[in-house]
Amino acid sequence: MHKRIVFYVISLIIRIESLFLLFPFLWALKDDIRSSETFVFGLMLILGIFVSTVISFFYRTPKKDFERITIKDCFAIAGLSWIVMSAFGALPLYLTKVVPTFTDAFFEIASGFTTTGASIFSDVEVLPRGILFWRSLTHWMGGMGIIVLYIALLPALGGSNFQLFRAEASGLTVDRTATRIRETARDLWVVYTIFTIIGVTLLFIGGMSFFDALCHAFGAIATGGFSTKNISIGAYNPFCQWVIVFLMLAGGINFILHYHALKGKPLNYLRDQEFKFYCTVVLVNITIVAFVLFLNKISQSPVRDAVFQVVSLSTSTGYATKNFDLWPSLPKYLFLFAMIMGGCGGSTSAGLKAIRFFVISKVARRSVIQAAFPNAIMPIKVNGKTLSESLISGVFVFFTLYVSTLAIGTLLLLFFEGCDIQTASTAVITTLGGIGPGFGKVGPMTNYGWMSIPGKWVLSFMMLAGRVELYTMFLLFNPALWKK
Repeated sequence: MHKRIVFYVISLIIRIESLFLLFPFLWALKDDIRSSETFVFGLMLILGIFVSTVISFFYRTPKKDFERITIKDCFAIAGLSWIVMSAFGALPLYLTKVVPTFTDAFFEIASGFTTTGASIFSDVEVLPRGILFWRSLTHWMGGMGIIVLYIALLPALGGSNFQLFRAEASGLTVDRTATRIRETARDLWVVYTIFTIIGVTLLFIGGMSFFDALCHAFGAIATGGFSTKNISIGAYNPFCQWVIVFLMLAGGINFILHYHALKGKPLNYLRDQEFKFYCTVVLVNITIVAFVLFLNKISQSPVRDAVFQVVSLSTSTGYATKNFDLWPSLPKYLFLFAMIMGGCGGSTSAGLKAIRFFVISKVARRSVIQAAFPNAIMPIKVNGKTLSESLISGVFVFFTLYVSTLAIGTLLLLFFEGCDIQTASTAVITTLGGIGPGFGKVGPMTNYGWMSIPGKWVLSFMMLAGRVELYTMFLLFNPALWKK
């Protein structure tokens, strides 16, 4: 690994994060120029730029040296940047003393950057607006990806940009929509910003304050889940809830398809097999949940409540309008499946991704047919392209790694917290899958503040590992990664 290159790039990423601190600083300044929030955000803004400048000076790297960057360097940059960003971003919460420990601050901001939405706060409405805005802004920054943001703003890696892009991207493959990956990154951020502006506008028209509209648009398009209200989206009218549904769905779909649609190719949605598979699963779940709610007379608006909650959990957003933990068992099992699957590859949502479930379903179908016709040759195709057997094997390896991580995380929580199996398992599922609320003591109307320090660090790791698709974070513990 070329440590000079790794540290240099991470220093530039810290600088980007520091500049984003200007926005919560302005909110804090507007509310009270003498508040501790104003001082801390201003201090962190200056300190972050200073530290990143010093590091980049000592580790400055000539442009020609970037030609030597390896895939190991890219994985190290991707993994370390998420840890460093979370640690640095946690300092404003800790220094303003809105949280009692750095562990709580790290948990909250890691939850923000990874778009998990799991919170340690029992009452967010008492928090200063600067803190609330910073929580939501971390959603927006992390939703499209820190590395993608870096490539779009500070392209300095030349031909290795694609390797770095792939180290962070979700799903099986990364589709190049442009000859140069820098242009791809910029295009994706343009699409992302357009959806955000549309969301803010509609939510403001729907009755939200401009501040709340910004925070919830950030959370919805990034499929994050942080809210400025204790009862989440349940505090707002049906129009705002439908707008949030639209934004969550947009965030849960591959942004490459959105990009194609803006380029005049909207039919690409219908040509994409993952998109059709994902929409089918979501619609079936909505139908079943709405029917159960109607039969049991649980909701006055069963269709709206079913649509909102299924979309929220299927996109790994985690917003809630009702306490779905009190609903019958069938919807909860469907929600559990939705949490594990997540959204589409190339989206802002987490989870195993619909594309992997689609491939697994095709492999299962092939296995059944070949049991009766052993000589049948049935290549696995996605969107007309044949997948290699190594790629298919990778899907099952990833699934195995996911289940193993889930099992180990659950056992650790049972050991540290002594909680019930439902709480422990869904806490790991929701943090690993970037969702937020689970069942039991981590349900939609509760929080994670009651957990011990070891338990919070376990879940913080789950959030970070899930966001970079496991491999990137686990490779940091491999000594071979750090060798030249």
